Amino acid sequence: NLKSHAWSHGPISSEVSESLVANQGDFLIRDSQSSPGDFVLTCHWEQKILHFLIRKTVVQSSETFTRVQFSLEHKTFDSVPALVHHHVGSNSALTRCSGAQIHRPANRSLPISFLEEAFCTTGGPQCHQKSEEEEERVQPNSPSFPQHKRTEEQNSTGKPYFSSPYTSPSKNPFSSQALSLSPSPDVSKCSVTTGPYSSPSIMLHRQYLRIPAMTQDSPPTSSKDGSAYTQPHPQTFVKRLQAMECSMSAGPRRLDDGNVFLPVVETVSSFKPSKYQSQLISRENKPLEVSILRRVKELLMEVDPRKAARHITKNDCMLARIMEGTLEMQKMMGVGSGMELLTLQHGQQLRRDLLERFHTMSITLAVDVLGCTGTNEERAALLHKVIQIAAELKTTMGNMFGFAAVMRALEMPQVSRLEQTWMALRRRHTEGAILYEKTLRPFLNSLNDGRESCPLSNTTFPHVLPLLNLLEKTSAMGEGMEPWESGEVNVDAVMFHLGAARTIAQLGGIYRSNAESKLQGFQEQSEIRELFLTDFQMRLLWGSKGAEENQTFRFSKFHQVLTTLSNRLEPPARQI
Repeated sequence: NLKSHAWSHGPISSEVSESLVANQGDFLIRDSQSSPGDFVLTCHWEQKILHFLIRKTVVQSSETFTRVQFSLEHKTFDSVPALVHHHVGSNSALTRCSGAQIHRPANRSLPISFLEEAFCTTGGPQCHQKSEEEEERVQPNSPSFPQHKRTEEQNSTGKPYFSSPYTSPSKNPFSSQALSLSPSPDVSKCSVTTGPYSSPSIMLHRQYLRIPAMTQDSPPTSSKDGSAYTQPHPQTFVKRLQAMECSMSAGPRRLDDGNVFLPVVETVSSFKPSKYQSQLISRENKPLEVSILRRVKELLMEVDPRKAARHITKNDCMLARIMEGTLEMQKMMGVGSGMELLTLQHGQQLRRDLLERFHTMSITLAVDVLGCTGTNEERAALLHKVIQIAAELKTTMGNMFGFAAVMRALEMPQVSRLEQTWMALRRRHTEGAILYEKTLRPFLNSLNDGRESCPLSNTTFPHVLPLLNLLEKTSAMGEGMEPWESGEVNVDAVMFHLGAARTIAQLGGIYRSNAESKLQGFQEQSEIRELFLTDFQMRLLWGSKGAEENQTFRFSKFHQVLTTLSNRLEPPARQI
């Protein structure tokens, strides 16, 4: 169903569509005004706004059956989504003449039904003609619009037009009223499912939620002349969660199949280091046991970089619910993918678990390097292996989350200050040093600054670390601000990452397909798999008792340990 895709804007005018595609590669699909039944692809490419007609044709496949095809230039597709997915995934040009490509959808935040009513689709093209006065009076205020103009003018009934949802509380006509949401007219009562969660490692806490009715003094009305691209009172999923209360006084929602799938709010981490049984670690262990560290270093030196990258990617995708997400798990989450869950309010525990894995992975790899008390050449060889793993994660696996974690280990000040080790790397492993300094590090900086994105066709896990830090700033365990938070591009970078989150949330199916394709036929090795498990790494770093301590305390203490290890390898120069 084309209407289910947020990049399909229905009957909006060409002027409105041009205001939505503000950046290079932005695109949307709208209904054609001049050719009813056809569609128009609007995109921004090389400082120009381009419109491409997508023609709908009916093909007689047999004497009895017909099928519909959609064509753009000489290419035909069975559906408009198939056309969009082809061009986004392959980065191919829309037409040979223009060379234009599409990368990021300009998503709507209004239902198609509102747009159809607002733009008078049944009235023909004349319904879309707006005077300059009307254009000034009412402007689109969807979050995808750059203007966000506020207006206090009234329509013919005397009721105010809606202002942008981003207005200050003092100016928001609904700010003094309790926001609550009523189920849509076709939704009736139901009962909550009680099936067990498919993953035993995740403890879930159920909340029975009440959705009260929305009350307003002035109910929203839409413009009858079709000139207003109006915004209804916010009814997003996040707003629903904010309005929900722990009560069963009102009947819960019933889906078409008779089951209720209210999202389950997770309050307990997926990681259980105290209950973790390991082949490499005894039931009770102390932090940084020498024998375990030695075995970990041996395994890391022996493992093939691509095999290590596959183990890391599978663990990452399993934790983020990109892979092997059962229908029951999707019902529990309330969404179809972990990529969408981590953008929502009730995805907080998932965000925290991902941050835990990210920092634990980077610290573990840093300890592997700093704990190598041999020669500079031995440490350089281990450093080279870590660089190779980072390169495989980036290029072969398309796992930007794992790539960022491995790169964080290399960029830690305790590791980057080891001048003699890095000199040995440049001398013994010149290609690896050049790869790190000229390719990997600049690429990560571009990702963080929002100046570069990954090709969708190769990505299994997108670059969500900036988003995690933005949404869970108090829980993000790092040393100071992120690099992209303090530069000249900080505001632009933040806006880029927030915009990218909307796109990432809708592409969970593509990431899953990419991950399954790259991991097809992959057989895990028990010891290598364990090497990159977060439960194992927590036990290795903090021991059986310390692994259960407060996260902030654990990370702050361990940065002191890393500094001590680094200073032992290369004592800091004395200041005179």
